[in-house]
This record gives sequence, C-alpha cells and structure tokens, in this order.
Amino acid sequence: MKKSVFVILCFVFLISCGENKKKNAVQIAEKIQIPKEIFEYGYSLNDYRVIKDTIRQGESFGIILDRHHIFYPKINKIARTVKDTFDVRRVRAGKPYMILAKKDSTEKAQVFIYKNNKTQATVVDFQDSIIKAYTFRKPVKVVEKEIAGEIYSTLSEAMDSLHLNPNLTYDVADIYAWTLDFYKLQKGDQFKLIYEEKFIDDTIFVGYGRVKAALFKHNKKALYAYRFIEDTIKGIPEYYDEKGNMLRSQFLRSPIKFRYRISSRYNLRRRIALYGNKVRPHKGTDFAAAVGTPIMATASGTVIASTRNRGNGNYVKIRHNNIYSTQYLHMRRRNVRKGQYVKQGDIIGWVGMTGNTSGPHVCYRFWKYDRQVDPFKQKLPSAKPLKESVKPRYLEFIKPLKVQLDSITFSEKTPISTEIVAQN
Repeated sequence: MKKSVFVILCFVFLISCGENKKKNAVQIAEKIQIPKEIFEYGYSLNDYRVIKDTIRQGESFGIILDRHHIFYPKINKIARTVKDTFDVRRVRAGKPYMILAKKDSTEKAQVFIYKNNKTQATVVDFQDSIIKAYTFRKPVKVVEKEIAGEIYSTLSEAMDSLHLNPNLTYDVADIYAWTLDFYKLQKGDQFKLIYEEKFIDDTIFVGYGRVKAALFKHNKKALYAYRFIEDTIKGIPEYYDEKGNMLRSQFLRSPIKFRYRISSRYNLRRRIALYGNKVRPHKGTDFAAAVGTPIMATASGTVIASTRNRGNGNYVKIRHNNIYSTQYLHMRRRNVRKGQYVKQGDIIGWVGMTGNTSGPHVCYRFWKYDRQVDPFKQKLPSAKPLKESVKPRYLEFIKPLKVQLDSITFSEKTPISTEIVAQN
C-alpha cells in the first residue's frame, strides 16, 4: 500500500515537472521576438541587408553599384546584359531605389531595384551567374467611389473642398468640355460622380481610374454622362448622354480647359484702346488666363502656320478640314510646327502677352469657308451618335448607373464620399 502511494506521488511529481518545463519554454519563446518575414518585389528582405536611398544629382548606376562593392567590369557586364529591359543611362536624380546586399562582412550588392513610380519598379538581379532584369508591378486595388458636390464659385474650388486631387477635376472638365462652359457655371449648380480610386498596399493612393458616370445639373438641365465602349474590338471609350448621343463634338468650346474668363467677344463694332479708341472689328474671342496656361487645339487638324509677327505675336493656325480653320494668338511660346498634325486637346502653346495686347490672354479666331465668324454663334458639327444596332446594349448598360447616380444624395454642409465595392 505504501509502495503504491509512493509510485503515484512520483508520477504526479513528474507530470508537474513536465508541465513547468513546458510553461517555462512557452515563456522563453514569448520573450524571443522572432522577426516577421517581409516580402517586397518578390524577395524576402530578411535574407538581405536592405539599403533604401534616392539617386542624387550627378549619380549614375555605376557610381551607386561601385559604392556597394560591385567593381566596374561587373557593372559594365550588367549594363550590357540588361540594356533591352533597363537602360542604366536613364536613371534620374530624385528617383528612389533599393539595394539588397549580402548579410555578411562584405555587404556586397546583390539586387538593384529602381522605383519608376509608386506601382512599378525595375528589378536588376545579379546575385547569381545569370544576370536578369524585369519590371515588377505592385498589385493595385481599385475602389469604386461616389460623390456629390455643389458649385459655390468654380469647379476647381468645389472639387478642392471635397479633398479631391486636381487630376479628377481635369477628367470631369474633359468629359464636359463640349457641353458645358465652365466659365458660366452658377452658384447652386450640382454634380455627382461615380469614379474609381487606385491603391497599393490597401492604403497608399496612386491615382484615379475610370469616371464611370457623371451628372451635372446646370441651368435646370440634367446633363448625364456615361462611359461606354461602342466598338469592343477597338476598345476606345467615349461618353454619351442618356439617349446615346456622344458628348464629344468636333470642336471644343474653349482652347483653355476651364481656368479662364472671356475678356472680349467677337465684335465687329468694338473700339480698341491700342488703336486710338477707333472702331476696329474684333474678329476673335479673348480668353484671359494666367501666363503659362496651356492652350489646346479645339479640333484635330494640320498646322498651317506656327510663327510670329508684330500684331499677333506668337501664333498658331490650324486647318481642320475644307470648311473650318482656327487661330490662336499672343502665345508666350509655341509647341507645334508647320505641317504637324495635331489632335483635339493637344497642347499647341501657352498663354502669353506677345504682339499687340494689354494683358495675358489667347485671342481665339474661327474661320468658316475662309471667313472669320463668331464660333459661339455657329451650329458646329457633333461627333457621330451610337449606331442604332448598339443602342439597345447601351441603354441596358446605363440603367443601373442611372439608378446609382440618382440615388446619390447631397449633404447641406459636407458632400458625401462612399466606398461602394473593391476589386482586385
């Protein structure tokens, strides 16, 4: 009996010791911080000494690698091997880069990663006998957003109040460039947008995607815009209204995007101070804007003049077809040459004060059958509407977008920004 009790006590003691050892082992493990494995650009950074830096003025690919213990015969071999993928002569000051080096006393570079932008990098791997270079793209998450805003002064100020990047303002201006005069927006005009934002690593904003649909309420009119691809083979998107009419027309309303004011209109009876206040016809429309503001071609065509004279200063003239031509005067600098073909929206120069002018502006002149006319009084040709065979598909496509636009509500003080759906 005593013997059996002794055996039981020994067994209990052993179990207790084992549990204590296990508990102590767990406590020791908790005290030892095991580094979390970090992967970037396809590499486990734990395996390397990681050096992050920015290319300085005057630095080259060779100087950087030499500083990290790669000798010039090897540098030249790397440059020759990867030249079709990565031209090492084109590294630019201010661009960030990363070196993955050996974790030993030599700290010799093994991989060079050149960051082209937030989403894309060029990786040059020379740690083995085979040298390779390739483009690495970070996964981008696309988030659909919807927002509503109201005009109190200008579109820019309304978008700024919503903490939106100016690039989205430009996109909206491009969509409505043919149908809205942004100089004539009124206090109380409203807009709604369904658009996309792009993120890497879930939280880092890297730009905007598509503006899928928009609505502008101006002058008691509802101007809808829907992004749609008519020809799925060519894959070129356009914006159409709720009836399938293309918003884009042959001519833009203005050679300046939207930060301008019309300081003088087409007027055959205007008195001009520069000419002694005599009546002299003004056969152009003056768009006043800051010096250096980009000037756009209002329609596609061929440049038939890009020169300078005393009265016009720097100017460009474009023939669009056998009916229409346009001219742009008083530029600070021209951006096109005679004979060059330009597309609608291309930058052909910048606002200046050259020639006979009392302030910075572009004088926009419009010819029809070689006679100068007022562009705002012309019934200008529109782009082709949707084909009748495509319209049923389009009308079905925009149904849910219209419901979504119409259901976006306005807040009296703070416009709404709502995340709708995330896509990989």
